[in-house]
Amino acid sequence: ARELLLLCEPGIIDKVRYYIEVGNNTFEVDEFHGENKGLVVAEIELSDENEDFERPEWLGKEVTGDNRYYNASLIKNPYIKWK
Repeated sequence: ARELLLLCEPGIIDKVRYYIEVGNNTFEVDEFHGENKGLVVAEIELSDENEDFERPEWLGKEVTGDNRYYNASLIKNPYIKWK
């Protein structure tokens, strides 16, 4: 474990993960704290990208592929610094 920690980037992502059942799917919802306070990201695993799923009213815009939302990016450029 100590050797693996040496490979890690510096910084900590502080978040709480919630599991929310919607229809036949489970959303993993991350509420960020610290320098990323205010950011909430929901993720759903689908069997394929065209699979239809129930979209709850609280679901926001699609950010798949937007590197800013990756944990490694949030350490280097936290949400509070976004314009």
